[in-house]
Amino acid sequence: MLRSDMESELIFTTYLREFEHLKPLQKRVEKVLHAIPRVVQEDFVHDPRFRIALENFVPGSGWSLFMEEPGPVGSGSRCVVLRPRLAECSEEFACYVIAHEFAHAYLRNGGWGEIEDEEQAADALAASWGFTRPETR
Repeated sequence: MLRSDMESELIFTTYLREFEHLKPLQKRVEKVLHAIPRVVQEDFVHDPRFRIALENFVPGSGWSLFMEEPGPVGSGSRCVVLRPRLAECSEEFACYVIAHEFAHAYLRNGGWGEIEDEEQAADALAASWGFTRPETR
């Protein structure tokens, strides 16, 4: 269990380091991390498979990503990969995308309640956290 807001700040710092050179995106990731429920925060910080990565696509070269090997159901990677362009679009859209991806990680790419479709489930959970899909980007 997270003991205090100070402890969560320190733990979130690890996740935010990836975005030090992209301050607008770093602030957006931080905003969503602080807005999600404590139970979700705890699930993430206590699971070494959870991490947040910045996509490093280079035209003509592709991109690389290191993640956990697939294992039994529920034991694979829970890596959220975010694109740098989330620093440039509207804050509302970026936070929605970040929350949507965190919802996938929390749900382990499964359903939520009676919602079986993975994408609809992630949208619904993100919306329950206050991040609904905006009409424009």
